[in-house]
Amino acid sequence: MFKRYVLLDRDGTIIHDRHYLHDPDGVELLPQAAEGLKRMQGMGFGLAVLTNQSGVARGYYGVDAVHACNERMIELLAAEGVAVDGVFYCPHEPKDKCRCRKPKPGLMEQAAAQLDFDPAQAFMIGDKSADIGLGNNTGATSILVRTGKGAKQEAKCGQRADHVCDDLFAAALYIESLM
Repeated sequence: MFKRYVLLDRDGTIIHDRHYLHDPDGVELLPQAAEGLKRMQGMGFGLAVLTNQSGVARGYYGVDAVHACNERMIELLAAEGVAVDGVFYCPHEPKDKCRCRKPKPGLMEQAAAQLDFDPAQAFMIGDKSADIGLGNNTGATSILVRTGKGAKQEAKCGQRADHVCDDLFAAALYIESLM
């Protein structure tokens, strides 16, 4: 029996979107993020983060900065009673044509292999078209949140999402309604 997972974008979905975030001191949880994630966890879902971090390939910061920011996010969530099972990131630029940059399925495949879940039984939540595209490309139920860039992206990709809501707490309520 597979555990079901909720896969989440990082910047603009869980934490405030800071342009090419590389300083862990800039990591700040979005309102209602921890509450929503705690509710999802309470429903028995595992949580994992899938994030594009092209600043590495662009030379803006190194992988150590990505790890430091991810660790800070995990610390802040843990303080709220939320456990993250894994963080997976793509360090490439769009021009690199890699398989792991969202909306391509590589990050989801990595997470599914490591955490042993079926992407078609998962939820993919994010604030950008690439997040919705990843859900569409892997059979996951996609949810666009209006936090971060989500409100601006809604016209572009809202119709491709299975659901659109204001934040992670509203996403948790939607998932709960499907149970």
